[in-house]
Amino acid sequence: MGVGAAVRGFLGILWRLLDGVRKTLHLILLLTIAGFLVAAFHTSIPSVPKSAALVIAPEGELVEQLATDPLRRAFGQASGGPAPETLLKDVTDAIDAAKNDSRIKLIVLDLAQMDKSGLSKLQEIAAVLRDFRLSGKRVVVAADFLDQDQYYLAAQAGEVYLDPLGSIEITGFSYYRMFLKEAIDKLGVDVNIYRAGTYKSYTDQYSRSEMSAAERQESTVWLDALWNSYQQDVTRARSLPSKALSEYIGDEPAALAAVNGDAAKLALQKGLVTALKSRRQVADELKGLVGEDEDTHSFNAVGLNQYLVSVRSKLVLKSKSTAHVGIVVASGEILDGRQPPGTIGGDSTVDVLRQARYDNSVKAVVLRVDSPGGSMFASEQILREVQNLRKAGKPVVVSMSTYAASGGYYIATAANQIFASPTTLTGSIGVFSVVPTFARTLAKLGVAVDGLGTTPLAGAMRLDRNISPEMSKLLQNSVEHAYAVFMQRVADGRKKSVEDVDKIAQGRVWAGVDAQRIGLVDHLGGLKDATEAAAKLADLGSDYETQYIESDLSLREQLLMQLHSHVARAGYALGLFPGPSSIAEILDPVIRQAKDIARLNDPRGLYAYCWCQEPRDLRQALKGSTSLK
Repeated sequence: MGVGAAVRGFLGILWRLLDGVRKTLHLILLLTIAGFLVAAFHTSIPSVPKSAALVIAPEGELVEQLATDPLRRAFGQASGGPAPETLLKDVTDAIDAAKNDSRIKLIVLDLAQMDKSGLSKLQEIAAVLRDFRLSGKRVVVAADFLDQDQYYLAAQAGEVYLDPLGSIEITGFSYYRMFLKEAIDKLGVDVNIYRAGTYKSYTDQYSRSEMSAAERQESTVWLDALWNSYQQDVTRARSLPSKALSEYIGDEPAALAAVNGDAAKLALQKGLVTALKSRRQVADELKGLVGEDEDTHSFNAVGLNQYLVSVRSKLVLKSKSTAHVGIVVASGEILDGRQPPGTIGGDSTVDVLRQARYDNSVKAVVLRVDSPGGSMFASEQILREVQNLRKAGKPVVVSMSTYAASGGYYIATAANQIFASPTTLTGSIGVFSVVPTFARTLAKLGVAVDGLGTTPLAGAMRLDRNISPEMSKLLQNSVEHAYAVFMQRVADGRKKSVEDVDKIAQGRVWAGVDAQRIGLVDHLGGLKDATEAAAKLADLGSDYETQYIESDLSLREQLLMQLHSHVARAGYALGLFPGPSSIAEILDPVIRQAKDIARLNDPRGLYAYCWCQEPRDLRQALKGSTSLK
C-alpha cells in the first residue's frame, strides 16, 4: 500500500469518527429539544383551590421588563435570596383576574422581599387593589417590618397587621448625589463638558463640588410633588388626616420615647396599622375563611406565578378577538444597536415597533416608557419608527412609568397622545457630551505626548492630549444643534412653538402632574388608561385584546441562562461567590455612575440623559445586615 493510500485511509477513518461524533451530538441535541417540547406540552395547568387566598409576594424591584443578563438573574436565583426583579404587569394582571374569580376570597400581600420601586409603579398596583376591594373582597397585609415603598402598598389594604416587635420606616423622599470634581482634580483628569440647557445637571458631578442652585430649585419641585402624592394616597387609603405622615415623621423621636421605643405601638397609635399581630396569628385566623392546607397547616393559598399560569392558560383558550392593541415596552437606558430586554436598543426597539406595524391584527400601539434616556441617535431611530406607525394608520399612545426623561421623553414626542403618572419624572429636554482627557494625569507620571497632524482636528480626540479650542467649539456647536433638534421634535409633537418649548425645556425635570399642566403630557393615568385611549383612537370599541410585543429569548440565550444558573449554584454551595458587602452597597452610586458612562455609545457622543432618580439611602443599603433572623 502506498503512502498516499495510507494517508487517505487514515483520513477516511478520522472523518468517519468525527462524523459519528457529530451525529451523536446532533442526536443528543434533538433529544434535548424533544424533551423540552414533551415537558412543555405535558405540563398540566396548575390547579387553584376552590377556596383560597391569592398570595402576592413581589421579589426584588418592580420592573416593566425583566432584564435578560444571565449572570444577574442566575446569581439572584442561585444565592437562595429573592429574584432581583418582579414584572409589574404580572402583579396587576393577577389582581385584576382575581377580582371576578369566585375561588379567590381575598388577597394576602407579603411585601417582605420587595425592594425599592418607583412610586408610579406602586400607584399602578394601588389602582387595581382599590378596584379589587370594590368587588367586596378583602386585602390583608401581615408584616414584620415595612419600609416606605412596602408601606405604600400595605396602606392600600383594608387590614394591615404588624408584628408586636415590628416597625414602619417612613422618611420622605430625598435626592443626593456624589460630586467628584475634587477627586478628579487630584487625579489630574480634565473632564471636558459640553451641554445645552440651564438645568441639564447630569454632568455637574464632574465639574462641581456641590449641587447648583438651578438643580436644587428643580429638584425641590419634583421631590415635593412625589412626597405630596405619597402622603395623599396613603392618608386617603388609611382614612387619616392629610398631614398625618409629616407629623408622624416630625414627632417620631419624641413620640417613640414616650412609648419606650416601642415602634409597633407607635404605628398603631398613629393609625398606620389595624392591629398588632404576628404573621402566624393572621394565618391561623384566615383558615376560618378559606380553609386549611393539610400539607402546610396554614390557610389555603395560591401563589402569584401559579395563579397566573392558570388564568392566562384559560385566557389563551378563550381568545377570539382578531383586533389587538399592541404594547411595546421601552425600559432602561437608550443605547445604540441591538440590546437585550431591560435596555432600550435603537435597532432592537425599532424591530419590535416594525413588527407591530406589519402585524395586521395590531390596530394601535401603546409604547410603555420607563427610561432616563441615553443615546440621542438611538432615540431618533425609535422616534422615526413611531412616526412610521402613525403613517401606517396605527395610533400610538405613550404610557409613562417611573421615568420618561431626556431620551425617554424624546421617543414619546411623536405619539398621538401621552399619558403619565402624577409622579412620573419626565421632561429633562437637554443634551450633553462628556470627553475626559488624561494629559495632566500622565504628566504626573512623567509621560508626555507630542506629534503632529495634517489639520487642526487631526488627533484632536486623543484622550492623552488636551482638547484643542477648535475641537471644543465643534463639540459645543454639535450639542447646541442637537438641543435645537430636540426642541423641534417636541414643538412638532406638542403643537407648540420652539420658543415656548425652550421656556419649559433647558434640561428641567418635571413631575407628571406639572408636566401635564405645562403641556408636555396630555393626560394623567396609568397603562390601562393609555390602552383604552389607543383602542378609542383606532375605533375598536370594546372588542379588542392587548398583546405584548417583544423579542423572545433565543434557544442559545435560554441554554446560557441554564448553564450560568447551574454554575452559580455550585459556586455559592462551595462558598466561591461572596455575598454583597456593605462597602459595595455604599459605593453603589459611584459604581453605577461609572457604568452608566461606560455603557453610553452614541456614535456622535451626544446624550439626552437624566440622572433624576432617588438613590437608596444608607439604611436601605445596609438593610438586613444587622437584622435578627
